[in-house]
Amino acid sequence: MRHSSTRATGIAAIVALTGAALAGQQRDRQAAQDPFKFRTGVELVNVTATVTDVSGRFVSGLRKDDFTVFEDGRPQTISHFSTERVPVSLGIVLDTSGSMAGDKLDAAKNAIDRFLYDLLSPDDEIFLYAFSDHPRLVEPWTTDRRRLSRSLRSITARGGTAMYDAVAEAVPLAQSGRNRKKAILLISDGNDTNSQLDVQELKRLVRETEVLVYAIGIDGDAPTFTAGTPPRIPIPIPIPIPGRRPGGSPWPFPPQSPPQRRLGNERVNVRALREITDDSGGRTETIRSARDLDPATASVADELSKQYYLGYVGAAERDGRWHTIEVEVSNSRYKVRARRGYVAS
Repeated sequence: MRHSSTRATGIAAIVALTGAALAGQQRDRQAAQDPFKFRTGVELVNVTATVTDVSGRFVSGLRKDDFTVFEDGRPQTISHFSTERVPVSLGIVLDTSGSMAGDKLDAAKNAIDRFLYDLLSPDDEIFLYAFSDHPRLVEPWTTDRRRLSRSLRSITARGGTAMYDAVAEAVPLAQSGRNRKKAILLISDGNDTNSQLDVQELKRLVRETEVLVYAIGIDGDAPTFTAGTPPRIPIPIPIPIPGRRPGGSPWPFPPQSPPQRRLGNERVNVRALREITDDSGGRTETIRSARDLDPATASVADELSKQYYLGYVGAAERDGRWHTIEVEVSNSRYKVRARRGYVAS
């Protein structure tokens, strides 16, 4: 137990040092070029905001005066505002554990291929991580879609699920991206089984960056919904249906076959995924089948191309603490999703 704890602490330290070094180099390279550039000195705090209506559709055409930003409950003056589509530095983090073998991994590869070729801009740079028992950087930063696709096709599924460790390695790499907007897309069908880091350590790491984290969880037993829409509870029909309804209790139907359980893995931990994604301004989406990966990844790509950029001078001192951010729009019927705060380091 002591050896495992020491190893976990070592991984956390290495990730933190690597992230600081990469982010520092990137800040020096871009500070003079990009007025939206995030700085840990908190001279300027950047916020990417997604605004949706009651149907979950993106709301365009808003102006700076339509937004109000609060830091620690106090309104701030928005000094920078933009609605233009900017290139994205995007990391794809793919679950290649044994439970993904077969149709799931094939569907994931096809969805990512379409994501690369049809949904992203040629200016967007991408890296690819795969994880099973351990995370592995398959392709570093590149704009070469064919190279990425070839590497993707060579991936096979086996082993456990070191999801937290994979995201922990991907976040500082994403933070080092050359583009203003930085994001990670995580695709997984199971709960973490092999990581040295826990979800709270990973959450703290994400909070120290401005990387948007998106997660798509494949869970055939879970209710499915997309951002901006409420969960859709299935309507009971009087025929046997395998699986269980939300809450874990059986459907009140005639006898049915018991639900299938994964071998060596568990269902997607949606709560843990939201711990990772929600503070960043990203989101978690749960889908029932790998066939739904195509529309789910398309939804993420669409969102990345339709967001607002807000910048303000940070009010906090460099106290190393978490400071909350709240973004509101003048129309109360709209919903705003943005990073929930920053660490004033």
